Parts: sequence; C-alpha cells; structure tokens
Amino acid sequence: MYKLFFDLVFKRMDPEAAHHLAFRWIRTAVRIPVLRTFAAAALAPRHQELRTEAFGLRMHGPFGLAAGFDKNAVAIDGMTMLGFDHVEIGTVTAQPQPGNPRKRLFRLVADRALINRMGFNNEGSGAVAARLAARNPVFRTTVGVNIGKTKVVPEEEAVGDYVTSTERLARHADYLVVNVSSPNTPGLRNLQATEALRPLLTAVREAADRTVTERRVPLLVKIAPDLADEDVDAVADLAVELGLDGIIATNTTIARDGGLRSAPALTGETGGLSGAPLKERSLEVLRRLYARVGGDLTLIGVGGIETAEDAWQRILAGATLVQGYSAFIYEGPFWARAVHKGLAARLRNSPYATLAEAVGADTRKVTR
Repeated sequence: MYKLFFDLVFKRMDPEAAHHLAFRWIRTAVRIPVLRTFAAAALAPRHQELRTEAFGLRMHGPFGLAAGFDKNAVAIDGMTMLGFDHVEIGTVTAQPQPGNPRKRLFRLVADRALINRMGFNNEGSGAVAARLAARNPVFRTTVGVNIGKTKVVPEEEAVGDYVTSTERLARHADYLVVNVSSPNTPGLRNLQATEALRPLLTAVREAADRTVTERRVPLLVKIAPDLADEDVDAVADLAVELGLDGIIATNTTIARDGGLRSAPALTGETGGLSGAPLKERSLEVLRRLYARVGGDLTLIGVGGIETAEDAWQRILAGATLVQGYSAFIYEGPFWARAVHKGLAARLRNSPYATLAEAVGADTRKVTR
C-alpha cells in the first residue's frame, strides 16, 4: 500500500517538500491520543528477546532512527510511535542556520538511495535545548543528540562552537554525538584527523562533565565511510584512549563508485550519498572498528540498512545498535515493524541466546 502511495504521490513531489509533509502527518497523528495508541500498537509491537542495553541505557530493541530526519527535536514521540527504539536528533549547531540553497535533497529511486547537501539546516542549539527541556514525553525512548559545527565558524574556532552546543544540550541527551563527518559543511571532515579530533573530543567531554554532574553523558563520534583504513584505526585508537563510549559507523559518502543505476544528472549531484549503495563500505568500516576495539566501545552501525537481514549482519559484525533513515523514505511506516520482526526471527534461529551474544560474533570468528 505504501509503495503505491509513494509512486503516486511522494515520488512526484520535491523530496524536501515530501519530507515536510510526512513530518506534519506524523506530528499530527501523535497528538491524537486514540490514533497514537492504535498506531503504536500496530507499528511498534515489542519483542522481549530484542531488549537491548547500551551505555547503561535499556531500550526496547537495537533499531533506531539516524540523525538527519528530525533535526530540531520536533518528532521524537512520533518516530517512537512508528517503532524506532531510539531517536537521534540533529545535527544541531551552536548557531541557527538555514543550510544550503535549495534544491538540496535528491532521490535516486533506482538505487534506493538519497543524495543530500542540506548543510545542517537547524534552529540552533539554544532553541533545540529549550524544546527538549519543555518536552513532556508520550512514549519512553532513548534520545541521542548529534552536534556539528556552525558553517560560518572558522575551523580554528570549531572547538568553542561544539562546546557551546554541548553546554546547552548535554543535560537533555541520553547520549551525545560529535559529528565531524558530514561532507556538506566546508572543512568539517578535516576535524576527523586525530591531531584536530583529540582537542575537540577532549573539550566536549570536559564540557559535558562540567554541565551535567549527576550522571555521565555517553559521548560518541560519528565517522565517514570515506576514511582510509589506517585513519579508521587511528580514530578507534583515539576513542579508546580518550575514554569515549562509542563510535557511529558511518555517515554519508562522497564516493560515486560504479554500479549506480540512476541517471547521471542525479548521481552527479554534490552532497552525501546514503542508502543501499553505502551498505558494503559501511559494513567494512564497522567490522574493522570491532576488530580494533572489541568490547571496549559501543558501536552503532548505520548506512545502507534496509532489511532485517542488513541489521542482523551489522550486529554480527559488531554493532550493539543499528540505525536507518534512507530506507524509511522508500519503505514507509511499517518499516521498523518489519525489521523488528525479522530480527526476532533471526535471533530465535541462531545459536545465540541474546542479541548481546550475537554482537561481533562473525568478526570474532574471522579474527581468531
């Protein structure tokens, strides 16, 4: 049913306009008590065997919504209603910014992919912090907060920019993510180099600890799939050295490898490519990270996850949590339900008693 609707309506609309329309429907539905109750019952049934613990937080399952969909923390309850076990909001910057000029979001339907050059369009960390502070949750969920650099802030002042967002947002975050891997903010990916990343992560960690004294706010870094293998290793080593809590692998890619079926006019658009074409490299990076850090860090696998099998392969590769976004555009509101159902079936048919036992099982076999 959704696929027919997508072909007849969304596919004919500008992608960003379709996104905002869907967003309004989700936010409207969750405001109506009877409707949200029935929607959650249909779209978010719970599987006890999928219960997951990460960063000391208990979640209904491992499958969450990646950053980028809910930039301003306006639809956390709505996305929980649709079945996501955690919601990562953002990317949020210290200063509000409109992002890049439109048109800046493109569907590659033949490749089940997206290209975006949104440019961290968001209301700024002050407004988002106020919204999170005023939030009266309808559903219990885990909220991650993803922070990035304001575009107009020079690279040499990036640390202070991230610290400002941390001081405003850390108290509202179940976990905090430093995003240094979007390709759509000039110079941002330079911060992935360990000589730049070390002072940045150190300052954010100190700011989070200074701001929130009653608990430790878990801190993660999100990396790009375009990093060379030795740079992936360097970030992993740094994360362990600094006592980070996890790594998210991976963000979108600037690569346009052969095999894309969409028209060159689309595949040639600048920006980050997400969706199915990212699947293989994102999985490679995840395996490499797990082989490097083992159980020292919590890994979140994201990039090209479309099916329960994709999510299961990320777990076997080393991910405690998995996230999706692009496939939601193509699969619609029953997507999370299907992923959960398939994951539960795979776990039951596996030699593992729990998801925690399955995490990294395939990677461990290869590295023995």
